[in-house]
Amino acid sequence: MKKEEVKSYREEAFNHLTKELLPFWTSRTVDRVNGGLLTHFDVNGNDSGEDEKSLIAQARSVYTFSSAHRAGYGNGELAYIASHGVDFMLDKMWDKEFGGFFWMMDRKGNVKIDKKIIYGQSFAIYSLSEYTLATNDPRGIEYAMKLFDLLQKFCVDSMYGGYWEMFHRNWTLCGPGSQGGDRKTLDVHMHLMEAFTSLYECTGIEVHRRRLLEVIDILNKRIIHPVYKTGIPQFFADWSVAPQIKFDIIWGWDRFTEEGTKSNQTDNTCFGHNAEFGWLLLHAIDILKTDGLIYSQTLKTVFDHTVDNGIDTEFGGVYVEGPHSGGVYDREKEFWQQAEVLIGLLDACLVLKDDKYWEAYKNVHRFVFDKVINKKVGEWFPLLTRNGQPIWTHMSHSWKINYHTVRSMVQSIIRMDKIIAGH
Repeated sequence: MKKEEVKSYREEAFNHLTKELLPFWTSRTVDRVNGGLLTHFDVNGNDSGEDEKSLIAQARSVYTFSSAHRAGYGNGELAYIASHGVDFMLDKMWDKEFGGFFWMMDRKGNVKIDKKIIYGQSFAIYSLSEYTLATNDPRGIEYAMKLFDLLQKFCVDSMYGGYWEMFHRNWTLCGPGSQGGDRKTLDVHMHLMEAFTSLYECTGIEVHRRRLLEVIDILNKRIIHPVYKTGIPQFFADWSVAPQIKFDIIWGWDRFTEEGTKSNQTDNTCFGHNAEFGWLLLHAIDILKTDGLIYSQTLKTVFDHTVDNGIDTEFGGVYVEGPHSGGVYDREKEFWQQAEVLIGLLDACLVLKDDKYWEAYKNVHRFVFDKVINKKVGEWFPLLTRNGQPIWTHMSHSWKINYHTVRSMVQSIIRMDKIIAGH
């Protein structure tokens, strides 16, 4: 890798982050009427008016502003916005009777969906831990620890290991099938890994370390494919592979059939999740200060699978998903997968020292900067055709939020700085 070339990509990322992405959010997200953060914007960046504030969007936004402040951006403004979001989460979204955060509120803070979905709780732990790391405000880690304890009490599967994911307000497990009460997922366990990483970084408490090590072990021994090291989406209680279905309460806009299943129910893996798993595992190893050599072959296999199968060498960017053994099913391009693969490929450059990862990074970087960014307002289109034509055009809603885009730029800049410095 030529340092001057890396510097040019780093400058492009820095300019986008500081002159487009962060200003998009700082200029419009603070709800000065009802508290919390506005998170629904159309293609022109205008408030699209949905009367909801989701746990996902509020927590992810708190993470975004906290982490960017911690990385040195915003001159204090981002810490203020993060605090504004934390105020709403603790005052309005925390269940004072049963504990935990409600899934969905209206804009004023009235409960719309009172279920306890562990995907959302994991992001609350992640964001509140990061908030305290960034600002030293003790409220964040106080509630992150309370929530961690609730998950250990109500959500651990003491028979087969791992965590149940879908609960009613009082922490009783939801029913099977589309209610999700009989399923375990890659998505939740991967995000618990990132949440417990930040929690342990903030507290240094031994039980937080043990639970982080445990979930890393589950991901490696139960959830990723034993041969290809690719992520398997859904499981039953005993970790047998379950057909991938859409839950009644969803946390994204994955494209399923009308019956609520995927056409390749048991043989599909997501390129974005695989790269995200790789770099989050590396980050956890770093925070744990443990020996990462035991995962070196796993990481190489994961990143090689992403490069060999997920990168579109003709039009650029990252495909959505394909079979574990290689190939592609879905050739559309989702914003968040581009974002996570950028970070993962730079980690691969640093750890595996092979120029093919830098070439792949340049491919995805160019696709993002030439096609994915909505130049009129500075945020990213959520879904595009293979050749980069926007399919969905909203800039933000309860799932498509600033977390992936801002984090990608902040983390990519950190890694390119390390490459430039010769690490």
